[in-house]
Amino acid sequence: MPNDYFEFQQFRIAQAACAMKVSTDACLLGAVADLHGATRLLDIGTGTGLLALMAAQRHPGVDIEAIEIDEAAAAQAAENVAASPWASRIRVQPLSLAAYAGTQPASFSHIICNPPFFQQSLRSPDAARSTARHTAPDTLSFAELAGFAAEFLASNGLLTVLLPPLEMAAFEREAGQVQLHPATRLVVRHRAGSRVLRHIVGFRRVAGPVVETELAIRATAGEDYSPAFRALLAGFYLAL
Repeated sequence: MPNDYFEFQQFRIAQAACAMKVSTDACLLGAVADLHGATRLLDIGTGTGLLALMAAQRHPGVDIEAIEIDEAAAAQAAENVAASPWASRIRVQPLSLAAYAGTQPASFSHIICNPPFFQQSLRSPDAARSTARHTAPDTLSFAELAGFAAEFLASNGLLTVLLPPLEMAAFEREAGQVQLHPATRLVVRHRAGSRVLRHIVGFRRVAGPVVETELAIRATAGEDYSPAFRALLAGFYLAL
């Protein structure tokens, strides 16, 4: 499929009347998640379907489940999927993770998630946006996400999560409680040498050395994207 399809798809998602727009976080996670050997993938908190669509574009052999607790966002995701060339491989369900777990799905080779992470900040007055960005008793918790992955991830499966550094440390503690261990870590900075913005970590059941790499979004000077960022996202943005 030509690259301009995804740019059009992204535009539709960004303009959708729903809580969350396309973000750099989601685009990075969708582009860097290791899909090697993927057969069955779950996108937890799909929003308007971006990660599921990116996974389908990147890996023609994977079947994708996408769940979203916000009904309006889930409806938009289903519409975006239906308009895509990959509709036969993506199923969107308007469910919380707990409700989805109750359906006892088959195991997954890959699970991807950009979970709520503003644990200590004030909640947004926009309820849908707040659900997507904050942890709270009524939304997805780190313990719930780790516990689900421990139950439904295949023995050699991979859970890939994007979080800021402090929140990632908290999630790693929860994951360790259920014997999920970091295997890869991408450290994301605005520019080389600047503070760390995000960690994208791949978790497996077997503990071992962690392969760590770094990515700067912007070039050293000016506002241009870095060559590495351009190369990573070039398959999804015509502008790059």
